[in-house]
Amino acid sequence: MTTVALDGPADVAGWRRAARGLLAAGIPPEAVSWRLPGEVPGLFDGEPTVLPAAASPLVVPRVVLELLERALLHAAPERFALGYALLWAGRERPAVLRDPTDARLARLSAMARAVRRDAHKMHAFLRFREVETEAGLRSVAWFEPEHHIVEAEAGFFQRRFAALRWSILTPLRCAHWDGAAVAFTPGARREDAPAQDAAEELWKVYFASTFNPARLKPAAMKAEMPKKYWKNLPEAAVIPQLMRGAEGRVQAMLGQDFQAPRRRQKAH
Repeated sequence: MTTVALDGPADVAGWRRAARGLLAAGIPPEAVSWRLPGEVPGLFDGEPTVLPAAASPLVVPRVVLELLERALLHAAPERFALGYALLWAGRERPAVLRDPTDARLARLSAMARAVRRDAHKMHAFLRFREVETEAGLRSVAWFEPEHHIVEAEAGFFQRRFAALRWSILTPLRCAHWDGAAVAFTPGARREDAPAQDAAEELWKVYFASTFNPARLKPAAMKAEMPKKYWKNLPEAAVIPQLMRGAEGRVQAMLGQDFQAPRRRQKAH
């Protein structure tokens, strides 16, 4: 059994290097064990194998490489083995890499979509809170991703909040921006994140003032903003109250007398 030791659950670059070496050496998927730090070796696992740098005998379409880079961030433990199994099949029959009916490609595509959704939720629902530290003011956020997306998405927050000094804490991985570079540390606990700050009260007022009861669609809202994210969103605290009062507010709006706007008088 060939054992490949990866640096972490999001070590896509390490997986790619190993996959090239495995393909060049002609080692089939069933003879490969993918190991992450801290995992107990399997019964037939040997010591991690150092594969020589080699060019892959397989030309992988860019669209497939991009799909794999997303799918390998999924939380499913079989993701690395499944990705290599697809490449091995493509080594024997390249058309497999473009066959949407192939079970391996279909599964990896579904995993990539799930990772993309998780990243979208992180962009939309992550909220920073300001805290005082010995080094000055820092913006800190807590988020609970479903997949291993923190390192891949840190660049988004670096670009969007370049002027801040921020930390994103998650149970899986943490990211920290100091204005020059992003550093990563192991996962944190919820209690490591700051409690509510004063700015959140202003955010709740703003959210309530822009809430349109006539456009309320609870099912669609919960699909876009699942309730599991509500506990970390300041505006979510007022959602139940706004939903309960929505019908009455709509009726009040409908009961108001309509007044046509006055025409402006032309100056003579």
